[in-house]
Amino acid sequence: MPAGPRSSSPRHCTGMMTNQEFRARAHELADWMADYLEGISAYPVKPGVRPGEILARLPLLPPEHGEPFDALMADFKQIILPGITHWQHPMFFGYFPANSSPPSVLAEMLTATLGAQCMSWTTSPAATELEERVMQWLRGMIGLPESWEGVIQDTASTATLCSVLTAREARSGCAVNARGFDGSERFTVYCSTEAHSSIEKAVRIAGIGRQHLRTIEVDEAYAMIPASLERAITGDIVEGHTPLAVIAALGTTGSTAVDPLGDIADICARHGLWLHVDAAYAGSALLLPEYRDLLAGIERADSFVVNPHKWMFTNFDCSAYFVKDREALLRTFEILPEYLKTAERGEANNYRDWGVQLGRRFRALKLWFVIRTYGVEGLRERLRSHCAMARGLMERIRAEGDFELLAPVPFNVLCFRYHPPGLEEPERLNTLNAELMERLNSSGLLFLTHTKLNGRTTLRLVIGQTSVEQTHVDTAWEIIRRTARELSR
Repeated sequence: MPAGPRSSSPRHCTGMMTNQEFRARAHELADWMADYLEGISAYPVKPGVRPGEILARLPLLPPEHGEPFDALMADFKQIILPGITHWQHPMFFGYFPANSSPPSVLAEMLTATLGAQCMSWTTSPAATELEERVMQWLRGMIGLPESWEGVIQDTASTATLCSVLTAREARSGCAVNARGFDGSERFTVYCSTEAHSSIEKAVRIAGIGRQHLRTIEVDEAYAMIPASLERAITGDIVEGHTPLAVIAALGTTGSTAVDPLGDIADICARHGLWLHVDAAYAGSALLLPEYRDLLAGIERADSFVVNPHKWMFTNFDCSAYFVKDREALLRTFEILPEYLKTAERGEANNYRDWGVQLGRRFRALKLWFVIRTYGVEGLRERLRSHCAMARGLMERIRAEGDFELLAPVPFNVLCFRYHPPGLEEPERLNTLNAELMERLNSSGLLFLTHTKLNGRTTLRLVIGQTSVEQTHVDTAWEIIRRTARELSR
């Protein structure tokens, strides 16, 4: 039976930490945090632990008496830290980054200290009004229409759910909220075959049902084909369904493909469909004027989401959700029991009515800290460097005789595979690349993730970590080349 570490100190703590001790420990932690960030490259990116290994080192039962802080930190360093995948490591190239930055971390410390519940203006006036202003800043920074309004959600999954629910209520005249489904609605929702899994989850939760989610085929660049969308919608109308909403991707999860927003907006306008734009990751690139043409048609969309916690150096969680019709959002979510009524209703935003959760964290503070610390131009400079490093690596991959790119590189994500000459059997190639990724990740030297594009196992390398530099990309590529060729031999 796992025993786990247990302090042998004879002192029994009361569980209360005095302000004097808190001050001392906070200084210690600040030093540890700075040391960690400065020396993070010394850690393996991915820990070499097996499932259950950490659990076996944790006691089955909680302590009866409080333990000293030194014991907590000792266990943190000996048990927890060796089992952490270091997302802030400059050799982390997997998934999408969950960016952090020093100003964001400092803001999170303040947020935790304040411990504010920011569900309404009354519960925290400054948090509400800062969120309003920061969302106005971000709206202008990425080029959304000035009439749109924004709210910070926890994740893009929640934002997409909010969008689907709002579309449902706007189309039904709030009837589904009032009486539930009566079987006559037969709503259908549309996205590409490369769209994020959160869309399926949203249609499930919204009661529309997975079988009413239509996945539309994509072109050679993995972007939704508008003609196929049109055919699916008209076919559903003929079959007696009610087309409800389209979720277009500005940067798909697998390859960061961009759906043709203008063409999709035309189709939605013709058929009266709600249009939500999922730009969770790649939407940060809209900070760069050279990417603004991707927004052509956005004025005809209904909602939009981008995650500053992915590629804007803001600690998770911080998902910026923008809507054209604020009142449609409020009609969907607003509930006003007596205990939530306040004198200021109608004079200020109560963000509890802008989404699923009642309780809300003070997320705007860290985004405010980040924007003010870097400035818009500083953020642009960092994003441009990521995209430039990706373009440079793209050319190096193209120059190799035994590697191939499997998707365009519009931003900073490279989709490629190892393809030694003479090996053409699809499943052997898939197995080879899966083993390559496993060896790379097991080394602890770098971390990649994969997807499948047209059935081909595809390695994804995302150059977006806050402190990544060209030397890290160069090192990663040399490790990938060497490991692949060793494996092939």
